[in-house]
Amino acid sequence: MAAKPVNVVAAACDGACSGNPGPGGWGALLRFADGSVHEMGGAHPATTNNRMELTAALALLEALKDLPRDPRLTIRTDSRYLIDGFGKWIQGWKRKGWRTASGGAVLNRELWEQLDQARLPGVELVHVKGHSGDPDNDRCDAIAVAFSRGQMPAMAAGEVLTTARIEADVPSLDLAPAPLQQLLSRLELAERFAEQGYGLSLVELAQLVEQPLQQLERRSSPWRWRDWQVLPLESGRWRLQRDAGGLGDRE
Repeated sequence: MAAKPVNVVAAACDGACSGNPGPGGWGALLRFADGSVHEMGGAHPATTNNRMELTAALALLEALKDLPRDPRLTIRTDSRYLIDGFGKWIQGWKRKGWRTASGGAVLNRELWEQLDQARLPGVELVHVKGHSGDPDNDRCDAIAVAFSRGQMPAMAAGEVLTTARIEADVPSLDLAPAPLQQLLSRLELAERFAEQGYGLSLVELAQLVEQPLQQLERRSSPWRWRDWQVLPLESGRWRLQRDAGGLGDRE
Protein backbone atom coordinates (compact mmCIF):
# COMPACT_ATOMS: atom_id res chain seq x y z
CA MET A 1 0.00 0.00 0.00
CA ALA A 2 1.36 3.43 -0.96
CA ALA A 3 2.22 5.76 1.90
CA LYS A 4 -0.31 8.50 2.58
CA PRO A 5 0.91 11.89 1.31
CA VAL A 6 2.21 14.17 4.05
CA ASN A 7 0.39 17.48 4.40
CA VAL A 8 2.09 20.85 4.37
CA VAL A 9 1.33 22.44 7.74
CA ALA A 10 3.31 25.70 7.59
CA ALA A 11 4.79 28.01 4.96
CA ALA A 12 6.81 31.21 5.09
CA CYS A 13 8.67 33.52 2.71
CA ASP A 14 10.84 36.64 2.70
CA GLY A 15 12.85 38.86 0.37
CA ALA A 16 15.97 40.96 0.80
CA CYS A 17 17.88 43.51 -1.22
CA SER A 18 21.19 45.30 -0.70
CA GLY A 19 20.72 48.91 -1.76
CA ASN A 20 17.09 48.57 -2.93
CA PRO A 21 17.62 48.54 -5.84
CA GLY A 22 20.67 46.35 -5.83
CA PRO A 23 21.62 42.67 -5.50
CA GLY A 24 18.62 40.79 -4.10
CA GLY A 25 17.63 37.42 -2.78
CA TRP A 26 14.55 35.55 -1.65
CA GLY A 27 13.90 32.63 0.68
CA ALA A 28 10.95 30.37 1.45
CA LEU A 29 10.18 27.21 3.35
CA LEU A 30 7.52 24.54 3.74
CA ARG A 31 6.99 22.45 6.88
CA PHE A 32 5.28 19.06 6.73
CA ALA A 33 3.24 17.11 9.24
CA ASP A 34 6.03 14.53 9.65
CA GLY A 35 8.47 17.24 10.78
CA SER A 36 10.40 17.50 7.51
CA VAL A 37 11.22 20.85 5.95
CA HIS A 38 11.88 21.99 2.40
CA GLU A 39 13.63 25.31 1.81
CA MET A 40 14.16 27.20 -1.42
CA GLY A 41 15.62 30.47 -2.56
CA GLY A 42 17.25 32.41 -5.35
CA ALA A 43 19.00 35.62 -6.30
CA HIS A 44 19.04 38.44 -8.81
CA PRO A 45 21.97 40.82 -9.39
CA ALA A 46 19.85 44.00 -9.74
CA THR A 47 16.35 44.14 -8.30
CA THR A 48 14.24 45.60 -5.48
CA ASN A 49 13.13 44.32 -2.11
CA ASN A 50 9.49 44.30 -3.20
CA ARG A 51 10.25 42.17 -6.25
CA MET A 52 12.04 39.66 -4.06
CA GLU A 53 9.09 39.52 -1.64
CA LEU A 54 6.71 38.81 -4.53
CA THR A 55 9.05 36.26 -6.09
CA ALA A 56 9.30 34.32 -2.82
CA ALA A 57 5.51 34.16 -2.44
CA LEU A 58 5.12 33.07 -6.06
CA ALA A 59 7.59 30.22 -5.56
CA LEU A 60 5.61 29.00 -2.55
CA LEU A 61 2.28 29.10 -4.35
CA GLU A 62 3.71 27.26 -7.35
CA ALA A 63 5.06 24.55 -5.04
CA LEU A 64 1.92 24.26 -2.94
CA LYS A 65 -0.42 23.65 -5.86
CA ASP A 66 1.07 20.15 -6.29
CA LEU A 67 1.08 19.24 -2.60
CA PRO A 68 -1.50 18.08 -0.02
CA ARG A 69 -2.18 20.87 2.45
CA ASP A 70 -3.55 21.21 5.93
CA PRO A 71 -6.88 23.09 5.59
CA ARG A 72 -5.62 25.67 8.12
CA LEU A 73 -2.42 26.39 6.16
CA THR A 74 -1.36 30.04 5.79
CA ILE A 75 1.71 31.71 4.30
CA ARG A 76 3.59 33.83 6.84
CA THR A 77 5.35 36.97 5.62
CA ASP A 78 6.57 40.25 7.08
CA SER A 79 5.74 42.18 3.88
CA ARG A 80 2.70 44.45 4.17
CA TYR A 81 3.21 45.34 0.51
CA LEU A 82 2.68 41.69 -0.45
CA ILE A 83 -0.26 41.14 1.91
CA ASP A 84 -2.13 44.34 1.01
CA GLY A 85 -1.48 43.99 -2.71
CA PHE A 86 -2.53 40.34 -2.83
CA GLY A 87 -5.50 40.64 -0.49
CA LYS A 88 -6.83 44.18 -1.04
CA TRP A 89 -5.43 46.22 -3.88
CA ILE A 90 -5.18 43.75 -6.75
CA GLN A 91 -8.90 43.56 -7.57
CA GLY A 92 -9.11 47.34 -7.82
CA TRP A 93 -5.95 47.43 -9.93
CA LYS A 94 -7.48 45.01 -12.41
CA ARG A 95 -10.75 46.93 -12.61
CA LYS A 96 -8.82 50.13 -13.35
CA GLY A 97 -6.66 48.55 -16.06
CA TRP A 98 -3.68 48.06 -13.72
CA ARG A 99 -3.77 51.61 -12.43
CA THR A 100 -3.54 52.59 -8.77
CA ALA A 101 -6.21 54.57 -6.95
CA SER A 102 -4.21 57.73 -7.66
CA GLY A 103 -3.92 56.96 -11.37
CA GLY A 104 -0.33 55.72 -11.60
CA ALA A 105 0.74 52.50 -13.29
CA VAL A 106 0.99 49.52 -10.93
CA LEU A 107 4.61 48.63 -10.32
CA ASN A 108 5.76 45.01 -10.62
CA ARG A 109 2.62 44.27 -12.64
CA GLU A 110 3.95 41.07 -14.24
CA LEU A 111 4.68 39.55 -10.85
CA TRP A 112 1.28 40.56 -9.49
CA GLU A 113 -0.39 38.94 -12.49
CA GLN A 114 1.53 35.71 -11.92
CA LEU A 115 0.64 35.75 -8.23
CA ASP A 116 -3.03 36.26 -9.06
CA GLN A 117 -2.97 33.29 -11.44
CA ALA A 118 -1.21 31.13 -8.82
CA ARG A 119 -3.72 32.01 -6.07
CA LEU A 120 -4.87 28.95 -4.06
CA PRO A 121 -8.35 28.84 -2.52
CA GLY A 122 -8.20 28.91 1.26
CA VAL A 123 -4.48 29.74 1.48
CA GLU A 124 -4.17 33.22 2.95
CA LEU A 125 -1.20 35.47 3.68
CA VAL A 126 -0.64 36.27 7.36
CA HIS A 127 1.58 39.05 8.66
CA VAL A 128 4.39 38.34 11.09
CA LYS A 129 6.63 41.10 12.42
CA GLY A 130 10.08 40.88 10.90
CA HIS A 131 13.10 40.16 13.11
CA SER A 132 10.79 39.40 16.04
CA GLY A 133 12.07 35.93 16.84
CA ASP A 134 9.64 34.03 14.62
CA PRO A 135 11.81 31.04 13.60
CA ASP A 136 10.39 30.51 10.12
CA ASN A 137 10.51 34.20 9.24
CA ASP A 138 14.04 34.50 10.59
CA ARG A 139 15.12 31.46 8.58
CA CYS A 140 13.61 32.79 5.33
CA ASP A 141 15.29 36.13 5.99
CA ALA A 142 18.65 34.39 6.48
CA ILE A 143 18.26 32.54 3.18
CA ALA A 144 17.23 35.71 1.33
CA VAL A 145 20.07 37.78 2.78
CA ALA A 146 22.63 35.08 1.96
CA PHE A 147 21.53 34.96 -1.67
CA SER A 148 21.52 38.77 -1.89
CA ARG A 149 25.17 38.70 -0.79
CA GLY A 150 26.15 36.17 -3.45
CA GLN A 151 26.34 33.28 -0.99
CA MET A 152 24.84 29.82 -1.39
CA PRO A 153 23.24 28.83 1.94
CA ALA A 154 22.84 25.18 2.88
CA MET A 155 19.11 24.48 2.68
CA ALA A 156 16.97 21.64 4.03
CA ALA A 157 15.29 19.47 1.38
CA GLY A 158 12.49 17.00 1.99
CA GLU A 159 11.95 14.03 -0.30
CA VAL A 160 8.20 14.62 -0.15
CA LEU A 161 8.65 17.48 -2.61
CA THR A 162 9.91 15.40 -5.53
CA THR A 163 6.85 16.26 -7.65
CA ALA A 164 6.73 19.97 -6.89
CA ARG A 165 7.82 22.50 -9.50
CA ILE A 166 10.24 24.74 -7.64
CA GLU A 167 12.39 27.32 -9.36
CA ALA A 168 15.83 27.73 -7.80
CA ASP A 169 16.65 30.94 -9.65
CA VAL A 170 14.85 34.14 -10.45
CA PRO A 171 14.42 34.73 -14.22
CA SER A 172 16.72 37.44 -15.54
CA LEU A 173 15.19 40.83 -16.27
CA ASP A 174 16.16 43.56 -18.69
CA LEU A 175 16.82 46.18 -16.06
CA ALA A 176 17.61 49.85 -16.48
CA PRO A 177 21.02 51.29 -15.47
CA ALA A 178 21.64 51.70 -11.74
CA PRO A 179 20.74 55.43 -11.54
CA LEU A 180 17.36 54.77 -13.15
CA GLN A 181 16.82 51.77 -10.87
CA GLN A 182 17.44 54.03 -7.87
CA LEU A 183 14.95 56.55 -9.24
CA LEU A 184 12.41 53.75 -9.78
CA SER A 185 12.75 52.71 -6.16
CA ARG A 186 12.06 56.27 -4.97
CA LEU A 187 9.08 56.65 -7.31
CA GLU A 188 7.72 53.32 -6.10
CA LEU A 189 7.94 54.55 -2.51
CA ALA A 190 6.29 57.85 -3.42
CA GLU A 191 3.38 56.03 -5.06
CA ARG A 192 2.86 53.86 -2.01
CA PHE A 193 3.04 56.86 0.34
CA ALA A 194 0.44 58.70 -1.75
CA GLU A 195 -1.88 55.72 -2.09
CA GLN A 196 -1.87 54.99 1.65
CA GLY A 197 -1.92 58.62 2.78
CA TYR A 198 1.19 58.31 4.94
CA GLY A 199 2.58 61.40 6.64
CA LEU A 200 6.32 62.03 6.28
CA SER A 201 8.63 63.92 8.55
CA LEU A 202 10.76 66.65 6.99
CA VAL A 203 13.85 64.43 7.20
CA GLU A 204 12.03 61.54 5.49
CA LEU A 205 10.70 63.86 2.78
CA ALA A 206 14.19 65.26 2.14
CA GLN A 207 15.51 61.72 1.66
CA LEU A 208 12.70 60.84 -0.74
CA VAL A 209 12.94 63.92 -2.98
CA GLU A 210 16.72 64.25 -2.55
CA GLN A 211 16.62 67.92 -1.64
CA PRO A 212 18.52 69.73 1.15
CA LEU A 213 16.70 69.77 4.46
CA GLN A 214 17.36 73.49 4.84
CA GLN A 215 15.56 74.16 1.54
CA LEU A 216 12.49 72.18 2.60
CA GLU A 217 12.37 73.91 5.98
CA ARG A 218 11.52 77.16 4.17
CA ARG A 219 8.38 75.65 2.62
CA SER A 220 4.94 76.02 4.18
CA SER A 221 2.51 75.76 1.25
CA PRO A 222 1.73 72.91 -1.21
CA TRP A 223 4.28 72.27 -3.94
CA ARG A 224 4.82 69.72 -6.68
CA TRP A 225 7.50 67.05 -6.92
CA ARG A 226 7.43 65.07 -10.16
CA ASP A 227 3.93 63.53 -10.39
CA TRP A 228 2.85 64.33 -6.84
CA GLN A 229 1.55 67.27 -4.87
CA VAL A 230 3.40 67.66 -1.55
CA LEU A 231 0.88 68.88 1.04
CA PRO A 232 1.64 70.28 4.52
CA LEU A 233 0.07 68.54 7.52
CA GLU A 234 -0.02 69.36 11.20
CA SER A 235 3.07 68.96 13.38
CA GLY A 236 5.42 69.70 10.50
CA ARG A 237 4.63 66.55 8.51
CA TRP A 238 3.94 66.26 4.79
CA ARG A 239 1.74 64.05 2.60
CA LEU A 240 2.04 63.10 -1.06
CA GLN A 241 -0.96 63.18 -3.37
CA ARG A 242 -1.02 62.11 -7.02
CA ASP A 243 -1.04 65.35 -9.04
CA ALA A 244 -3.97 65.96 -11.38
CA GLY A 245 -2.62 69.22 -12.73
CA GLY A 246 -3.74 71.29 -9.76
CA LEU A 247 -2.11 73.85 -7.52
CA GLY A 248 1.40 73.93 -6.19
CA ASP A 249 4.83 75.10 -7.22
CA ARG A 250 6.67 72.79 -9.61
CA GLU A 251 9.97 71.10 -8.86
